[in-house]
Formats: sequence, structure tokens, C-alpha cells
Amino acid sequence: MDRLRQRADFLAVANGARVNSPAFVLQSRRRDDGGPIRIGFTVTKKNGNAPERNRIRRRLRELVKRLDPVSMQPHHDYVLVGRRDALSRDFATMLDDLRIAFAKPARHTPKGPKAVPRDKPQTGLMTRE
Repeated sequence: MDRLRQRADFLAVANGARVNSPAFVLQSRRRDDGGPIRIGFTVTKKNGNAPERNRIRRRLRELVKRLDPVSMQPHHDYVLVGRRDALSRDFATMLDDLRIAFAKPARHTPKGPKAVPRDKPQTGLMTRE
């Protein structure tokens, strides 16, 4: 298992499927290459100061170390986005949450501009005649 380190990889995974938990959000994305499973960790600044964010990140890394890699799908990238509850939540409960997140079918919420159906006429457009 490798680590995600490039910003572009994190952004690509952010557009993939996600599973929510009280202590983290698991984002996943299938890759087309035959590479190993890669995982990244991130915690936003709204979750506390640097020592608190580092502690959340350390707890997330330890969760992944204790998780059986068989539960992860091959040729996938994963990102664990830490939440503030990761500081106070029981570690065993978080481990169960992570197992459930990997087993649960992910909810796909694509980001970006919403597509306009082609069969409907677009109103409000200025045309030159």
C-alpha cells in the first residue's frame, strides 16, 4: 500500500465516491492502471490548530495500519478526511466505522458544473438574428 502525496491525486479522489462517518469521510476512486492501493490523509484547518490536526492524522494512519488490507479494493485510491470527532471518539469504534465504510457501497456525488440536458431548450440565452 502506497501513500498519496500529489495534490492532483487528492483532487481526483475528491471527485469520486464518498462514505461519511462521524470521525472521518472516506473518499475513493478507481484507477485504470494496475498499481497498488494508495491512501492519503487530510485534515482541514477548521478542525483545530496544528497539534490537534496532527493528532487526528496520526489516529487515521493508525486505523489504516490496523485494518486488514483485504477489505480495500485493488487499483483504488482512498483519502481519509479527518473530522474533529476523531479526537474524542473511541478508537475501537473508529476502527469499526472504517471497516463499515470500506464494506458499504459508496455514494457517488460528482462535483463540478451541472450538465444541462440537451433535449430541453435553454431559455434566457441571447441570440443574434
